[in-house]
Amino acid sequence: MWFRIVSYIKFLLNSTDQHGVHSPFVFNYVTKCLYASKKLSNKKSQNVLLKSIGYFEFEKIAISDMQDVSGQVQKLYPKSRSNTKSVDILYTEKLSQEKLKEMLVQGKLHNDSLILINSIHKNPQKKQCWEKLITLPDITVSIDMFHIGALFIRKEQEKEHFTIRI
Repeated sequence: MWFRIVSYIKFLLNSTDQHGVHSPFVFNYVTKCLYASKKLSNKKSQNVLLKSIGYFEFEKIAISDMQDVSGQVQKLYPKSRSNTKSVDILYTEKLSQEKLKEMLVQGKLHNDSLILINSIHKNPQKKQCWEKLITLPDITVSIDMFHIGALFIRKEQEKEHFTIRI
């Protein structure tokens, strides 16, 4: 409990909104997707997932261990497919560096893939795992939104980390 409170205060002190973003890619994602008025779910992390699928027009979706979310995705985006060889967007509760590296080597993730990790500030272990993931060379853009973290694989972009309030 105390970890989340302290973590949230640190997040608020370090975070910004769209005005602190100097990357055109991230600025557009924040303003045209995350800050779009349409709310698709009451849960912030699921709302980010659903908005991101529509914004990037992702079709190949992998959702780990969350059946209720899979149902929402299928209902809103009937053209979406799961269990494909490559993934446009991965939504998960946890992801280790080793698992991410394995997915990259296998070609499951590609340039322009997005990985959303739920509850990155839930406990010290998840926060530490998040910190390790954003250091990987294949991850060029990372966005900490407190409730959820976004990792982008974009070879054409310089490595940057953002802390953004949604």
